[in-house]
This record gives sequence, structure tokens and C-alpha cells, in this order.
Amino acid sequence: MGDKREEGLSALLHETRTFPPTDEMVKRANAGPGIYDEANADPLAFWASQAEYLTWDTPWTETLEWNPPFAKWFVGGKLNVAVNCVDRHVEAGLGARVAFHWEGEPGDTRTITYDDLLKSVCQAANGLTELGVRAGDKVAIYMPMIPETVVAMLACARLGAPHTVVFGGFSSDALRGRILDCDAHFVITADGGYRRGVASPLKAAVDEAVAECPDVEKVLVVQRTGQEVDWSEGRDVWWHDMVSRQPEHHEAEAFDAEHPLYIMYTSGTTAQPKGILHTSGGYLTHVAATHRLIFDIKPEEDVFWTAADIGWVTGHSYIVYGPLANCTTSVMYEGTPDTPARDRWWQIIEKYKVNILYTAPTTIRTFMKWGEDLPAAHDLSSLRLLGSVGEPINPEAWIWYRTHIGREQCPIVDTWWQTETGGILITPLPGITATKPGAAMTPFPGISVDIIDNEGNSVGNDEGGYLVITQPWPGMLRGIWGDDERYKETYWSRFPGKYFAGDGAKRDQDGDIWLLGRVDDVMNISGHRISTTEIEHALVSHPAVAEAAVVGASDATTGQAIVAFVTVKGAGTEGAPDGEEFVAELRDHVAHEIGPIAKPRQIMLTPELPKTRSGKIMRRLLRDVAEHRDLGDVTTLLDPSVVNAIKVRMSDGAEDKE
Repeated sequence: MGDKREEGLSALLHETRTFPPTDEMVKRANAGPGIYDEANADPLAFWASQAEYLTWDTPWTETLEWNPPFAKWFVGGKLNVAVNCVDRHVEAGLGARVAFHWEGEPGDTRTITYDDLLKSVCQAANGLTELGVRAGDKVAIYMPMIPETVVAMLACARLGAPHTVVFGGFSSDALRGRILDCDAHFVITADGGYRRGVASPLKAAVDEAVAECPDVEKVLVVQRTGQEVDWSEGRDVWWHDMVSRQPEHHEAEAFDAEHPLYIMYTSGTTAQPKGILHTSGGYLTHVAATHRLIFDIKPEEDVFWTAADIGWVTGHSYIVYGPLANCTTSVMYEGTPDTPARDRWWQIIEKYKVNILYTAPTTIRTFMKWGEDLPAAHDLSSLRLLGSVGEPINPEAWIWYRTHIGREQCPIVDTWWQTETGGILITPLPGITATKPGAAMTPFPGISVDIIDNEGNSVGNDEGGYLVITQPWPGMLRGIWGDDERYKETYWSRFPGKYFAGDGAKRDQDGDIWLLGRVDDVMNISGHRISTTEIEHALVSHPAVAEAAVVGASDATTGQAIVAFVTVKGAGTEGAPDGEEFVAELRDHVAHEIGPIAKPRQIMLTPELPKTRSGKIMRRLLRDVAEHRDLGDVTTLLDPSVVNAIKVRMSDGAEDKE
């Protein structure tokens, strides 16, 4: 690599700006500075102390049984996950505390206390039992963001019936594949849900899916939108008919700590999706501990909002299981940030006095594009902590988030983790860490990570490599459902004895960790390995750029070439930057930030980027566009027309080339 590129990367991934915790945060924080020393001295003892926050029917006899790459945590211990999330809080006299402030997209609302939640979960457990669900049976849940989705998950956990929640934006084909792979005999769904002011159907996709799933015995249907649905007598059952008439008491059984809690499928579109298995005791310990310490939860006073969908692991861990285990009050919202208007989130924060907001960088950049006037028009003074999840956050978005949402008063916890890890692994702690814009900082106490080179050697400061986890952790996946060999091959074969996360990372000059995204998003440009994340950071650091997505495309000269898709602030309005001159300015900006080798071959200015309904940019589809390939599955996109419009522009030669 040339000296200029080295200097550029150093500047890009080393921040001189730091934001230490306030004196008040230090004084009141759940985690004190000694937590790192305690956890490093004896990680197993640390995790055992975290497990003691839960209620166990039978104590464990061994904290960890490790037969690489297979782990068992809290061996011999028994507990019930639903009891830990609901019953024990009611028994402690906290039943009147609000569990969820639920906000429907059309504006309907429900306030659900822990008393209410316990009654509903018991009724649902009794209803599922009447339908034939027993411990060990798998239940597929295909639902919108409504309270019954949480109730269904907890009812399954109460019965020891592993659930697999399938995101409501997935196609019937995706649903069918997941039902068949885990051999689910029961499905819970709704007639539909609301999205952008429209009642979108769900039951129809279930009907199509289960037509080829002969072992599905019952489909339990929640009435949400009131739209007409087809009905299969003997198979389909209305929730309000079955569940509402059940007793409000259910005697829960304790299950082994390693009893399966849920299977979550990764959303691969070309290969068979991987069913990630999470079990009970270790997973609940991990998500409860990380939720309590990273978000500095004060359950008696905080209102917590994870602005994600329960169909993804973020929703499982930090809408459902972590917050409920800690007896937290949460906000749950059904719809999109721009329905009916682009200030909907700020209305919700103002209405419910939300203290902690946890969302994705893509969403933050969307808000940047919409402008700071919208949040400025609302009282967001209740916020005391902000979180980021889902992908690396660029420093400009981090600063905007802190300035315009946090009013420069809120610490930001930028968290790294995966479906497979169950809970957060790398993060600042708000009462301890002096944070840096864009850096994930350090491993959570009790977590052991490293950044290594191709030969498995640790890299030094100011160097990058592969992110690996070197010791087991309680929330870790217990395997890929039904395929132990695939589990070993996928996660443990690249670097023997180490879990390879599939992500690249760098240590900056201070040794703090910066995530660079998936290693398959690292391009080889004339022999130089360049991360797409690095170039995206450089593009978004330009004051006129709201969002950027960078992909690699085949190039006869350089092997791979850089293709960038960029949205500008105020796109489509008079005065917004556009045209060849601005594109040339962006190329020069990237060259200045990183080096000439990183200048994109093409930059396309587009009003929108293709995103999933959870807010992630679909770079896979942009790679297809850049390579002029047929588009793959677009059913998970928020707006499929966006990527089609980009493809048409590319085909028409409207792309900007050097």
C-alpha cells in the first residue's frame, strides 16, 4: 500500500474527538470501572454472578461445559424463561408496572402492564396446549409488530416449545422453507398488519406456504386488520375464539438451561438459510446482563425503545427477552418512521417520555437526510442514552445522532453483535467509556475477542484483520439446527479454535475496535484490499452526502472496481447538489480521505437506496445492479421499486463514470 493510503486510513479510523461520561452518569451507572478487572480475572465467575439475577428452579452444578465448538452453560440448572420475564415480577409486587406502551401505525394504542401480560401469556399457553402444542414442538410465528407477537413468543417459552419467528416481510417461499427445515407443526399469524397506511396481508402467505407443509396441524390467527382471509376448517383457528376463553392461570414447568428457546433463520437468498439455535439459561443471562449494563437500565424509571422488528434478533433480545427479564417498560411500534409523517418517532418519544433509544445507523442517516428541523420541533429532553445496532456507524451519523437527537447530552453505545452471538459482544459502557464517533470500542466484560491476520496472529494497533471470538460466551448459538457439520464448517474452520464472525475490524492507535463490515465486502483493487465500509465512511463525511452504499464490480483492468450509490441531503429539491461536477468532487473527496486507489470508478446519485424493512441497505442487490445481473429475491425490500429504478438508470447509461 502507498503511504498516502496508509495516512488516509489512519485519519479515517482514528478519532481525536472523545466524549467522556458525565459526572452524573458515572455516579449512577450500573457498571463501575472495576467490572472489567473482575470479568478478566475470572470470566466464568462473572457470568455466574450475572446468572444469579435470574430465578432458577434448580441451581446449576457447572457454569460451563466446553467441548469445542459445542458449549453448555449452567449445566444442571433449570428455569422457565417466561416466568423470569413475567411471573416473578408480578409475584414481587410489580404487576402494575407497564411492560409495553404499544403504538399501532394507524394511531391505536395499548398500555400493557406486567399483570396484563401474565394473564395474556397464561391464556395463550393454555390455548396452545388445547391445540396440541407440547414441550419440544416447534412453532412458527409470522406476525406484525403487535402485542400478541410477544405473547405468542412467551407462551411458547412457557411451554418449552421452541419458536421460530419469521419476519413478516418474508415471502411465502421463505416461510415454507423455515417451517419445513425445523419441522414446525404449528403456525401463529395474523390476518395482516399495517405498513405505510396500508393493511398488508399475512394470512395469504401462510396459506400458500403451508399448502406444501403437510405436517402443519393448526394455524392460529390474530385479527388485526379485519381484512378478508381464506379459511381452512379444522386447521385454522381465530386467536380471539381460542385464547380469549382460556383460564388466566397456567402452571409453568422448569426446563433445562440448554433446552431450546428459539431458532432464528439467517436471511440468505441463494443458499439454504441457517437455523441458528439459541437455548434458555445462557441466552437469557446474556441478554439480561447486556441490557442492564450497556443501556444502564433503571427499570423503576426508564422507558426503553428498541426501534426494530421482533422478526430480527435485535427484537428478540432487546424488545422481548432482555427488557422483560429486567422488568423494564418498553415502547413497541408497529409502523415505519415516516407514517403518517416523518416526525412520527419524535412524536412517540415526546408522548411516552422515552429515555433510551436503540436503532440502526441506516435509520439515523435517513433522519439526517430529512433534516434536523423535524426532531428540533419536539421535546426530546427525556432521552438520556442512545444506542446504535446493525452495522458500523460512520462518525458523521454518530455526531448528528448525538447533536440533534441527544442534544449533546446523551452517551452513545455503538454495539456489535450478530444473530449467532445472541447478545451484544462489543460496546462502550456508558458510565465508564470515553466514546469515539464511529468506534465500537471494547469487548463487553466476560467476552474475549481478537483481531487476527490470515495466519491467525493478533494484529497490532493501527492494523486490521479478521474479528474472532476466542472463548465461549453464554448467549452463543448452540449450532445450526439439524446440521452440526455446517456449524463447524461455517464458524470454526477458518481459524481452528476460534469463532470467526465473518466481519473485518481494525484497532486504532489507542487499541479501540472499529468494525469494517463483512469480509466479503472487502474489495481487491489492483492488489489492494479496501473495505467498502471505509469508502462509505469517506463519502458520508462529505457535508452534502446523506447515505452511501459501496460495492465491488468486476473490472478487466483492476480485477475489481469500486461502484458507489449516493443519496444527497435534500435530494430532489432545488439547490441539492447534482451532476458530473459534484460527482467529480466526491471522487476527489474519497481520494483525499483514503488515497487515489480508493476513488470509485462509478458514482450514481439516487434519491433512495434499496433497504429491507428492518432498515438495512441491500448491498447484495446493488452488486447485482453493478454487475448487470438479474436481480435476486426482492421480497424483503421496503420498496422494491427503488432498486428497479436504479437498474434502469444503469442500463440507460445514466451512471456517472470516471
